[in-house]
Amino acid sequence: MAHDEARFVASVRISIFGGRLRAAQLAGTKTVLAGWAKAHPGGDPRWLAYMLATTFHETAATMQPVRETLAASDAEAIARLDRAFAAGRLPMVRRPYWRRDADGKSWLGRGFVQLTHRRNYEAMSALTGIDLVERPERAMETDVAAVILIHGMVAGSFTGRRLADFFRAERQDWEGARAVINGSDRARLVASHARAFHRALVAARIEPARAR
Repeated sequence: MAHDEARFVASVRISIFGGRLRAAQLAGTKTVLAGWAKAHPGGDPRWLAYMLATTFHETAATMQPVRETLAASDAEAIARLDRAFAAGRLPMVRRPYWRRDADGKSWLGRGFVQLTHRRNYEAMSALTGIDLVERPERAMETDVAAVILIHGMVAGSFTGRRLADFFRAERQDWEGARAVINGSDRARLVASHARAFHRALVAARIEPARAR
């Protein structure tokens, strides 16, 4: 369903971005909107709202693809992760997946969502048709990051849970939807962002009814 992009942007500038929307933030937001319109024209706007909220949260509000630890380079990210691992700050990690393999490739987290481990790069390559195994760094390209975000959240590629599990005709679970990405971590916070994005989409005539 068509929407007024200017009205949407004006709304989220206040409700999400605190009154100041930088050029990079706007560009990233528009990339997600365009990717969604291409992949799911007329799709459930609650799904889109949750994708935008996930991007906002996972990228530290930059709306641009980021590396794990927000490092400026792979080498810096690897060094930061190594230090955290050595200090015992990554108790859930058994094997340091970020360390370069025999081909010199690192499978650290990248993108709008933190795509990690070679197996996940392989799975996302098959799903999107983009060869992320040959070039994992492509997950840092804005358009590619948007494709990974959209296809992964719809298909349930990240955790086995998908957006349709939480948003359908008879159900909407804004907090529970965090399980699509990362269990219940910061679920309430991400849900609040998602509702704000959804209100903006509704105000821009994405759909006639407001989210509860």
